[in-house]
Amino acid sequence: MALKGNLRDFSAAQLLNLINVAQKTGTLVVEGPSEQVFVSFREGKLAYARTGHEDGNLASVLYRTNKLNAAQYRAIRERTGHMSDKELGLLLINSRYISQQDILTSLQSYFIAVINRLFTWVEGLFRFEMDLMPPDDKILVRMNLENIIIEGSRKLQEREQLQDEIPSLDMAMKFTDRPGTNIRNVNLSVEEWRVVSYINPKNTIRQIAATTKMNELEIRRIIFSLLQAGLVELVRPVGAPIQPKRLPMPQANKEEQTSLVNRLIRKIRSL
Repeated sequence: MALKGNLRDFSAAQLLNLINVAQKTGTLVVEGPSEQVFVSFREGKLAYARTGHEDGNLASVLYRTNKLNAAQYRAIRERTGHMSDKELGLLLINSRYISQQDILTSLQSYFIAVINRLFTWVEGLFRFEMDLMPPDDKILVRMNLENIIIEGSRKLQEREQLQDEIPSLDMAMKFTDRPGTNIRNVNLSVEEWRVVSYINPKNTIRQIAATTKMNELEIRRIIFSLLQAGLVELVRPVGAPIQPKRLPMPQANKEEQTSLVNRLIRKIRSL
């Protein structure tokens, strides 16, 4: 029988830690509100990961990790669309189109990005299937989970801190009226300048993020740095209605959560 639960009661970090400690082999399937995530392990180490709605073939992964440009990706898909990931990888290596290390690095980065989504989920049904593994034609890796857990937890903590500073992406920004301040004299990165160019009380942070193709963490980092420097301030978007304040959600009882964690640890070790 598969281990089952909800991320409300058992976080992604705790799940990965259990799989690591128990050295389990199988696939963790997590169903969120809008997508499914599959993460496979061999003896407690990360082997493979994908989301239900994304095409996780090798060519797509190399394109997402900027190892292939759009033209190269289209050409490879048209000429080798019938090939498995292992066949395509061998072809690319033998033709010196890309190195073996580039392939492994791209797959590792993509798999970690999939797992990092789980760290942001506050709810989602999960189950661990010992008999479910990726197809034989997929390229597997072997990565220790400790660093993934630490980095994912660090990003989660950073995300929570930034959410406290910037509670809503539906707020807008305007430049502060500070005498003697000229933003043209400030040293900003390319990404920061892209955001600055869209700052206007009519544009929400969410709209700016979509236009600049940044995720929530990236846009919050930049907005936070601009706020800390005193260059901008948050304002209600022009024409936006006043929203009522939300009541805080009740916190889970720590003793109940600890008891649940202990039960799950005993159960996964017995599988």
